[in-house]
Amino acid sequence: MDLNHTVLPTTPLLRGARNLNSQRSVWEAVFTLLSVCGLAIIVSAICFGTDPTAATHSLHSLSENEFAQDIAFRNAYHSSPSSFLSSALSLPGRVRVASTVSPFHRAIRKSPASRRLQQQQHNLRGGQIATSAVIGQTFGWKDNLNVVEEKHQSLIKALVDKGQSHLFTGWAEPGVDDEKKRQMMQQLDDLDKAYPGGLLEYVSRSRDLLKEAMSGSNPLSGFVPSIPTGERLEAGSPRFMEMEAIGLSEAQNAAFVLVAGGLGERLGFSGIKISLPNELVTGKPYIQLYIENILALQQRGRVLGGNKELRLPLAIMTSGDTHEQTIKLLEDNDYFGMEKAQITLIQQQKVPALSDSSASIAVDPQNPYQVITKPHGHGDVHTLLHQSGIAKKWAGEGRKWILFFQDTNGLIFQAVPALIGVSKHLELEVNTLTVPRKPGESVGSICKLKHETSGKKLTVNVEYNQLEPLLKSTISPEGDVPDQSGFSPYPGNTNALVFRAEPYAATLESTGGLMPEFVNPKFKDDTKTAFKKPTRLECMMQDYPRLLSRDSRVGFTQLERWCCFAACKNNAADAASQFEKTGFAESASTAEAATYKMFADKLRQIGAHIAPSELKEFGGVPTQVGPKIVLSPSFAMTMEELKRKFLSPGKVTISAKSTLHLDGRDIEVKSLDLDGTLIVKAAPGAHVVIDDLKVENEGWVLDPISGENGDSISEALRIRGYTLRRLSRRSP
Repeated sequence: MDLNHTVLPTTPLLRGARNLNSQRSVWEAVFTLLSVCGLAIIVSAICFGTDPTAATHSLHSLSENEFAQDIAFRNAYHSSPSSFLSSALSLPGRVRVASTVSPFHRAIRKSPASRRLQQQQHNLRGGQIATSAVIGQTFGWKDNLNVVEEKHQSLIKALVDKGQSHLFTGWAEPGVDDEKKRQMMQQLDDLDKAYPGGLLEYVSRSRDLLKEAMSGSNPLSGFVPSIPTGERLEAGSPRFMEMEAIGLSEAQNAAFVLVAGGLGERLGFSGIKISLPNELVTGKPYIQLYIENILALQQRGRVLGGNKELRLPLAIMTSGDTHEQTIKLLEDNDYFGMEKAQITLIQQQKVPALSDSSASIAVDPQNPYQVITKPHGHGDVHTLLHQSGIAKKWAGEGRKWILFFQDTNGLIFQAVPALIGVSKHLELEVNTLTVPRKPGESVGSICKLKHETSGKKLTVNVEYNQLEPLLKSTISPEGDVPDQSGFSPYPGNTNALVFRAEPYAATLESTGGLMPEFVNPKFKDDTKTAFKKPTRLECMMQDYPRLLSRDSRVGFTQLERWCCFAACKNNAADAASQFEKTGFAESASTAEAATYKMFADKLRQIGAHIAPSELKEFGGVPTQVGPKIVLSPSFAMTMEELKRKFLSPGKVTISAKSTLHLDGRDIEVKSLDLDGTLIVKAAPGAHVVIDDLKVENEGWVLDPISGENGDSISEALRIRGYTLRRLSRRSP
């Protein structure tokens, strides 16, 4: 609270303070007089920095009536401090106020007035305190109501009634900083509109969740875990190919959602992550890779469904950090071959930060006209799909499936046909793509939970740090232990999910798009009242199943990591450390290597002779280096298609130094001996047959980046630790 202009009223009660000529003695007198009226706690905090905690109570310990009285007390002060203090002198008895963790008392103690009192001298004139010389006149929120738009006046009043009057205590008198006040109200109005139920709902939910956090309650208490419904598939197996065939047919009824709200700062890349090249052979950024896969599914859907007009939609969730850059990337590249109308951008907004355990919305300490905001989490994608009407629109158009995927997993579409196929086969409402995980690995797990007393059932993601204690306290005293496969029986979550469109849209309609949330405050000490820094509510995309009924079918599809998951998220130092702990570096170099290795492994599975890779270090990150193979989605998307394109795989040999790129739907490979680089691109309508072909050239090699030339190399290459040197190649 800003007390830059507070006036203490001059009343007969204060006239006995004559001959006081020091700042401290003046305020000691005021302190004594106000103590009689039960307000000593306020002035002592202002003047002497005393800690009233022992004499008061934290907000979270107050009853509902006490909490309401406390808010009313603070609101009355913030509305008009002068009138409040005058009337307070006639109040009988002791007035309870919040402790130092409440916005009211904390603001008083930290107000500029409190600091200025140490510098100013105050005089007594005519038996009255010359309060105007002390710190002027205070202007509460009521004084500034007419400064803002009428629609914002009602928002101010609603926030004040909700205990958020501190938001306006830093405001100057009317006529000063009025435009800044209006800008702040526009910010609050935007935040109010963005959150389902508005800011009042956000504050209410925050208080409930903060109380739970302070009490240390466990949201999984009473639940017993078990293995959920799902399908564990081995890539290339008959069952896998069966699910791929089902999914490829069903994909004509799919829609796609890319969660792309992040920058590449964690990678050491200043741009948006979807602009990064997935691999250097083609140089295609992640967004182009995703769009080309969707277009490939679209083309196959047109053939299978006999609908030449079929268009598969893509929604991209951006953030304030990525929105404009995403638009520019798409426009500069003509949407990478997709029609503009097929792509919809939905921009994620932030939520107010919370400064204390009473859910006070945080104001920037350096700018009283700016609310501190923070990201709400990728669970906002569900809210945005509801608010924009997209989910309802897709369901109304007859879309059956919605695939959600992350921004930098270049292998995700290798799993999409099988993932959709399992959803269809098992009639799942929600299906999560999972990978085998080692016990203790820092990856969430998909678990089926049943409550011991209520019988409530749900299948959800359980974070790795929650799974171990849950298992130990229920069914496994040893915790998370491997099964006969050597992995945990609880599959690892990749945050790629397929939803059935119709019930998904209906659920969002019934909840208003509001997602399950949590709060993770970092408390200063064991009292759990003050935060180290402002916190906020968060939500996660994978928590959507918590909204569903016990009869909803929720499950998983597990695939081996090599064929479906290779995240790109760590800089070199972090990647090296993570590799040491888990064997998975998840860097730009290892994500690229995983792409090459995935295609090499698939060719091995159908019988081709592919040289093995070996482990080398780039920038300190152990990376698999071998044949660099890229098969575009237009060439083949399933194992069945791959077998049809390689008619005699036993006659295909590719050496360790080789690079192979096949791009085009009408390419067949009968016999190939490759020891170098071969690039084949077939235009639509062109039919290319590779038969009895021997290629031998210097090829393309990976050159490590040294400290001497590192600064002159682009970030997209530096974060890999190497460049691709194109010595020679052959193209038909």
